[in-house]
Amino acid sequence: MRTDSRREGPIITLDGPAGSGKSSTAKAVAKRLGFRHLDSGALYRAITLGLLRSSVEEADWGNLSEQGFTNLDINLETFENRFQVLLRGQAVDSELRTPEVTDRVSFVASLPASRQSILGLQRKAGEDGRLVTDGRDMGTAVFPHAELKIYLIADLEERAMRRLREVGEDSPDDFALAQQARALDTRDQSDSQRTISPLKKAEDAIELDTTGLAFEEQVQAIVDLAHQLTLL
Repeated sequence: MRTDSRREGPIITLDGPAGSGKSSTAKAVAKRLGFRHLDSGALYRAITLGLLRSSVEEADWGNLSEQGFTNLDINLETFENRFQVLLRGQAVDSELRTPEVTDRVSFVASLPASRQSILGLQRKAGEDGRLVTDGRDMGTAVFPHAELKIYLIADLEERAMRRLREVGEDSPDDFALAQQARALDTRDQSDSQRTISPLKKAEDAIELDTTGLAFEEQVQAIVDLAHQLTLL
């Protein structure tokens, strides 16, 4: 497997269900390899934030055209090894993680016009290669010719625990854990059953089960695969 000669280096995609460790792992892999990291989820969160700040009624979001989403003015500012998400020219970070955005981003990401509106932006980010990107359709729809595709999975309970830890609940009770697991299961079904760019493993992707792996172990496993495939 060789890198596209038009690019400076390979593209590595990490796809998988919510809570499988995509974003944190992709960011760490990119740092280890000296690549840029593109968090596709942050783009959908930026779209959601843009909608919340717009005059468009929430009930009408599903009726927006691709141009309607494009008019929100989502962009990426490129640094040497990272991207900054911009909304109407302003950097957004913590604003993307508010409960208001989190509660609505799954619906926004399921809209075909929403996905299409940032497809060109995502692909432009990969033009020069040396990119690690994560999402649910990076290896299938956005970068189908990526040199290395990883599909991360983990047990539902493990994913639920990780999500709760992200919000500071290190020792959740059984009720909280079960509630989070149900929410993730619902998200899995929604993502895998949508008609546009559903969550699925690319035919040439390598599946990596992170259930029993420490974080550094899963990062190292992907770095090792990149070296084994002579991509670097």
